[in-house]
Amino acid sequence: MSQALAGLTTLRTGGPAERLVVADTEAELLDAVARADAAGEPLLVLGGGSNVVLADEGWPGTVVLVRTRGVAAEVDGCAGAWVTVAAGEPWDDLVERAVQEGWSGLEALSGIPGLSGATPIQNVGAYGQEVADTLARVRAYDRIRRETVTLAAGDCGFGYRTSRFKADPTRYVVLEVVFQLPLGSLSAPVRYAELSGVLGIETGDRAPSGDVREAVLALRRRKGMVLDPADHDTWSVGSFFTNPVLGAAQAEGLPETAPRWSQPDGTVKASAAWLVEQAGFPRGYARGAAALSGKHALALTNRGSATTGDVLALAREIRDGVRAAFGVTLVPEPTLIACTLD
Repeated sequence: MSQALAGLTTLRTGGPAERLVVADTEAELLDAVARADAAGEPLLVLGGGSNVVLADEGWPGTVVLVRTRGVAAEVDGCAGAWVTVAAGEPWDDLVERAVQEGWSGLEALSGIPGLSGATPIQNVGAYGQEVADTLARVRAYDRIRRETVTLAAGDCGFGYRTSRFKADPTRYVVLEVVFQLPLGSLSAPVRYAELSGVLGIETGDRAPSGDVREAVLALRRRKGMVLDPADHDTWSVGSFFTNPVLGAAQAEGLPETAPRWSQPDGTVKASAAWLVEQAGFPRGYARGAAALSGKHALALTNRGSATTGDVLALAREIRDGVRAAFGVTLVPEPTLIACTLD
């Protein structure tokens, strides 16, 4: 019997799964993956559904919901807190606990929906922090070698919103992640100008981690980036497009008013939100039941009855409009499952 999936994603679109398995323990997760692989079934491992776009046709095989739980910490005055987190642990619960316990380095990642096991896949980041800053290692099941492996942070291929796991999406199933977090009541240096401005500090300074968390949550709520079932502006995958990283020559071709940030490797990061709005797609721009959020130009939202096809049609229109206006091709941030923008 097919199982509906739309209700398991934050975008609330997508068709049914042929079979749905809920894995509450690591053993159940490994068993479900091994059974599907042995049977040659298409397999989709789904966490919080916050960064995926599922095809309207659904998934023609097994979907495994990761619901493993557990956080264990070893705290040392010199080495800091080594925090081992099960893949199914809600991410913001971990961030909240880290702030309460005086584990520094995750506070600017507050309010991000989804589960902890997904964070290294996307190298989740926001407000100047990213998972790669504090992640020590990942334990995962390698579906090719059919064994559990441990990958140090340096072996995870982290980049801007990407990783080894995202580059090879059918190979690894994340089982748990380990963070090494400094001890103290102060945050990591605040590297994001908008956040430092709200906190009233200079960029690069530190602030109490609790203050950073509250400021980030307030900023995210203002942009519709904290989940609220009653607010259609939050029925999204967050930012649909990544900020484009351009060569110096291409960046010079943008209007002088275009925000940009020079990178250590000589490239330039541009603002996808600015490009979207300046290409003629203001906040609230709609095509039927799919629309840009009224609070943030990068969030493509479901106003209640949109299909995945509706959202992708709007995404194509925006991508093509930005390319025509500025010669920049925006790249989607979420994982597109059994569907494409092409």
